[in-house]
Amino acid sequence: MKSTGPAFLIFFATLMATAGTGISIVAFPWLALQHHDSARDASVVAAAMTLPLVLSTLVAGTAVDFFGRRRVSLVSDSLSCTAVAAVPLIAFLAGADAINVAELAVLAFCAAAFDPAGTTARQSMLPEAAARARWSLDRTNSVYEAILNLAYIAGPGIGGLMIATVGGVNTMWVTAGCFGLSFLAIAALRLEGTGKPHRATRPEGLVSGVVEGIRFVWNLRVLRTLGLIDLVVTALYLPMESVLFPKYFSDHHQPAQLGWALMALGAGGVAGALGYAVLSKYTRRRTAVLTATLTFGAATAGIAFLPPLPVILVLCAVTGLVYGPIQPIYNYVMQTRAPHHLRGRVVGVMTGLMYAAGPLGLLVAGPLADAAGLKVTFLALAVPIVLVGLVACGLPSLRELDRAPEFAADSGPLKQA
Repeated sequence: MKSTGPAFLIFFATLMATAGTGISIVAFPWLALQHHDSARDASVVAAAMTLPLVLSTLVAGTAVDFFGRRRVSLVSDSLSCTAVAAVPLIAFLAGADAINVAELAVLAFCAAAFDPAGTTARQSMLPEAAARARWSLDRTNSVYEAILNLAYIAGPGIGGLMIATVGGVNTMWVTAGCFGLSFLAIAALRLEGTGKPHRATRPEGLVSGVVEGIRFVWNLRVLRTLGLIDLVVTALYLPMESVLFPKYFSDHHQPAQLGWALMALGAGGVAGALGYAVLSKYTRRRTAVLTATLTFGAATAGIAFLPPLPVILVLCAVTGLVYGPIQPIYNYVMQTRAPHHLRGRVVGVMTGLMYAAGPLGLLVAGPLADAAGLKVTFLALAVPIVLVGLVACGLPSLRELDRAPEFAADSGPLKQA
């Protein structure tokens, strides 16, 4: 029976949980900057938010395939809520000045460690929700990714405004509330295929489950190529959003403008992701990926020159717009190339690859910004993104993006776009 209820519950939970993460991305480094005004401290805290992402994402994929999608999402949201709520609780009990950079790094680490499980679980439920609503995968993935980008509008925007009005510590209460609302939405979800998998299809163990997922992705050439591209681009871009932008706007004492810049990125991403539902009918997936990567690199190179704020906002919007269709394409490939019982692990491996080089980029960006300045650091990160796009143009494996899928969603009647 057709019902859009499960899809909307997943979308709402995604909006809330991702908004909470978006607030954390702004609030944790900002709290670190308040101590010594050092980009190095902000880098340490931001890196602490990315260090657990690779391992926890890989483990999350296996956990999703073993325990079930809904259960993992509920546990993830409850633990993330607890971790971020610890910041204002410690400040209340011991005083705001009692929270040092090391403690912030530990709490940021804990908060980030639980996020991938919830994200992987919700993303793994999309084909079943699409089947229930009788939507195409392209439409469902486009809306889902638009929701993610919308959350990154709301999250950093709320984070910047809340920091400016009530301070960084109290902003964490809003973050905890977002994770709580995500928990309630998934608690109300009833959807076939999201419970505990049948014993015969579950991973035999944690290590073997992770290895099986890695082997599947590595042996499928198109997934391997997409994962490596995402790994490099994310490693280069993440320090811009998590360290360089906060440092730039902190130096100008403009936390609200940091929120605006990140909101512009999100707004462009929403438009790009929603537009892909229409664009997919007229454009090849390979063309969309190559165009996005090259334009993304050019826009970030423009930001590197630190032009006036209106220009920065336009370039941020362009960056989000061109990269908006990328993740719907990645989702489609994973959903139509991986069998149902491996879906969680494939999503986990692909997401883990995306984050694998993040900590290295963050730890290099902070000291480089302190030593050479923001412009040099921005350029050092932006130029290689352009080079990645140029190299990708010659990769034959990306031509497989436009070949017929090997698997349809196997949990219901999906109409492929």
